[in-house]
Amino acid sequence: MSNQKPVICLMGPTASGKTDFAIQLVNHYPLDIISVDSTYVYKELEIGSAKPTAKEREKAPHRLIDICEPNENYSVGRFLEDVNREIADIYAKQKIPLLVGGTLLYFYILQNGMADLPSSHPELREKIEEEAEKKGWKALHQQLMSIDPSLQQHIHANDKQRIQRALELYYLTDQKPSELQAQIRMNPHYSFHNIIIAPDDRKLLHERIAVRFNLMLENGLIDEVKNLRARGDLNLTMPSMRAVGYRQVWQYLDGDFDYDTMRNKSLAATRQLAKRQFTWLRRWPNALRLITGNSDLLDQFEVKIWRDIE
Repeated sequence: MSNQKPVICLMGPTASGKTDFAIQLVNHYPLDIISVDSTYVYKELEIGSAKPTAKEREKAPHRLIDICEPNENYSVGRFLEDVNREIADIYAKQKIPLLVGGTLLYFYILQNGMADLPSSHPELREKIEEEAEKKGWKALHQQLMSIDPSLQQHIHANDKQRIQRALELYYLTDQKPSELQAQIRMNPHYSFHNIIIAPDDRKLLHERIAVRFNLMLENGLIDEVKNLRARGDLNLTMPSMRAVGYRQVWQYLDGDFDYDTMRNKSLAATRQLAKRQFTWLRRWPNALRLITGNSDLLDQFEVKIWRDIE
């Protein structure tokens, strides 16, 4: 352990207050923030992604924000390359990395390793999408579960991107995705100090989600999606446009449903996202668990995280 460099990981469900607490930490300790969010990486996705504002980023710069175009597919493999590069740069500047976000798959793979998986296969992905259009994604999810039942706890029936990737891996390798993942590559260079921040009442989180989404609408989310549509190179099959909020507004602009339905569907999808995040976080071992809004968060960090690092 003495040769391992500390990396602090601040995780939590959406709208749990991660950014506010991260800024507090940066103001008190020699830390540098790396974003761990699969939506923040995309340029032009500002309002609906709930990116830290320009003012917040001025107080506490965030790495791995606005690093690719919304028509690109940002992968876990690319995240690992990017985050390891940024961690090394932070240490070169005599600081400690603070990884902040809600994309828990990224945290999991960074801490537990990943298999040497084959790269994506565009033609095969297109065939899977065509099959999904005919049968529906729930049918493909059931097909995947029959192939690899151990994925039941890890891939939700609504998680189109992960269903597609798991089936792609199976067709490419003729191996169960869970067996491929077992062939992991570990990174022995870091010791991870995990912090989970969340409200102690799920109802409170749902209220925060509603307030935040209403503010997004007031701040111009619909116009933001109109501008993205006007690019002409985006569609709902792309990861950036499948993000919660963007997908529902896009469908509203397509005329699939009215404004109130769009709002309700967006809130429901965000609550489902939070539920999946809580499922991950409940199983996270050896983490300091903090309650959003408590006045002693910095004290708890000092006693239970920072002193251990020092």
